[in-house]
Amino acid sequence: MMDIVLMYVKAFFVGGLICVIGQVLILKTQLTSARILVGYVTAGVILGALGIYKPIIDFAGAGATVPLTGFGYSLAHGAIEAVKSEGILGAFTGGVMSAAGGISAAVFFGYLAAIIFKPKMKS
Repeated sequence: MMDIVLMYVKAFFVGGLICVIGQVLILKTQLTSARILVGYVTAGVILGALGIYKPIIDFAGAGATVPLTGFGYSLAHGAIEAVKSEGILGAFTGGVMSAAGGISAAVFFGYLAAIIFKPKMKS
């Protein structure tokens, strides 16, 4: 029971820290939200390629894989693994193949939310 609670606490704090960094960037810089999101994906790719992000994922689980840095890590990890098994062409297909489930889920649930909640333009 305590192992599960500890796992939730670690995921909450690491995921929360990632979100806090994004919020500070929004409040304290002139960066747009889109640039921050791209920065997060890029940071995940770089940290994944350097082997730094895997220990964070091992420690925090979903707290590190759910934010956009986790998506970047998934792209980098998939591309690296595909290059090892398929050669240089794997660099173009591996990232997309490894992230396809997450992308499909995001599109499906975004579509479902649009059907249920009747989105409106901001005024």
